[in-house]
Amino acid sequence: MDDYQLTKAFPYLLNRVGVRMGELFSRHLAPHGLTLPMYRVMAALRECTAMGLGELAATTTVELSTLSRLVGTMSRQGLVSRQRVPGNARTVDISLTPSGRRLLETLIPVAVMHEDEALRGFAAEDAARLRGALLRVHENLSAMAADPASERTPARPARRTR
Repeated sequence: MDDYQLTKAFPYLLNRVGVRMGELFSRHLAPHGLTLPMYRVMAALRECTAMGLGELAATTTVELSTLSRLVGTMSRQGLVSRQRVPGNARTVDISLTPSGRRLLETLIPVAVMHEDEALRGFAAEDAARLRGALLRVHENLSAMAADPASERTPARPARRTR
C-alpha cells in the first residue's frame, strides 16, 4: 500500500476521463437548454421506445428522485412524454416526443465527434477492447454490489514501531 498513488488509481483515472468528457460535451448541450443527464435520458429512450423510471435511472446512472424531477422538467419542455401503464396506476412509461427525437438527432453527431476525439490514436480493435473492458468492470462492480458478503474491508496494516 505504500506505492498507492491517487493519480494512478483506476477509479481516479476513470472519473477524470468521465468528468472531462462531460464538461466538453455539456458546452454543446447548454445552448439547447439541456444538461448531460437530460441528454443521457434522451439517448437511452432512443434505444428503447419507452422506459419506466427505475429502468431509466439504472441506464442513465441518475438517482431516482433526481430523475423524477428531471423527467418533469423535460416533459414541460416537450422533450419527453409520460404515460401511465394500463392496469398499473403507479407505473409511468417515459418516451421521447417527436420534438425530443429531432433535437437528439442533431446532438448525436456531436457526441460521436467527442467520442472519436477521445479515442484518437486508438486502433478500432483497441477501442472495442476498451469498451468491453469497461463493461466488464461495471459487471464486476454490479456483482459486488449485489453480494453484501463481497464488501469486505482490507485488514489494517501492522503499525510500525520506531
